[in-house]
Amino acid sequence: MTNAPLLQAADIAVTLDGRSVLHGITLAVQAGEIISIVGPNGAGKTTLLRALLGLTDLSAGRVTRAADLRIGYVPQKLNLDPLLPITAGRFLALWGDFIQAVASTGAEHLLNTPLAKLSGGELQRVLLARALIGQPQLLVLDEPAQALDLAGQRELYDTLAKVRDITGCAVLLVSHDLTLVMRKTDRVICLHGHICCQGKPEDVSRDPAYAALFGPHDTSFAVYHHHHDHDHHHH
Repeated sequence: MTNAPLLQAADIAVTLDGRSVLHGITLAVQAGEIISIVGPNGAGKTTLLRALLGLTDLSAGRVTRAADLRIGYVPQKLNLDPLLPITAGRFLALWGDFIQAVASTGAEHLLNTPLAKLSGGELQRVLLARALIGQPQLLVLDEPAQALDLAGQRELYDTLAKVRDITGCAVLLVSHDLTLVMRKTDRVICLHGHICCQGKPEDVSRDPAYAALFGPHDTSFAVYHHHHDHDHHHH
């Protein structure tokens, strides 16, 4: 992991319709780490993502991104016309050469399937492949597991860890699924208008600020650890 962050926010704030949504947010995203943003409904998680991506105006502070930073984005959902006659492969081809991206996500078997016929988990794989076509240095996902069952969520987070290991990209995601997030992330940011606490999953799960928002967490789960004692390759 390099010392220079891919993206950093310095004391940023966002006000929407005269209401303070975020304040005092300072964070940095390093290459090769998976960061999960958790918090209750209305905590400002999606607003924070939009602010970091430059899609929402700041009322204070500053966001700095690495020069020519390549960002891949996976939205919460994709509204599809069920009558749209387009396969996953044709959809991906609209964005460029998708072969490597599809291989990274394990979506090869879906290329001839119409988008409207894909399950929630299959569609997320295709959207993830689309986000990877430009070989992003930072992959941003907004509630990627929202429409998935438990098995689908586990499979998605396993895929994200695999993608990070293959490409070396950083992953920044928003999620409500605390157990799986805690198992599949390097760093957790607990948000409620401001950063209540952040750090390694096992540390955040014991933090009083985390317990105040979510209640006591079972710390007996197996926490995922990514060891940076090897090199990441982009190919």
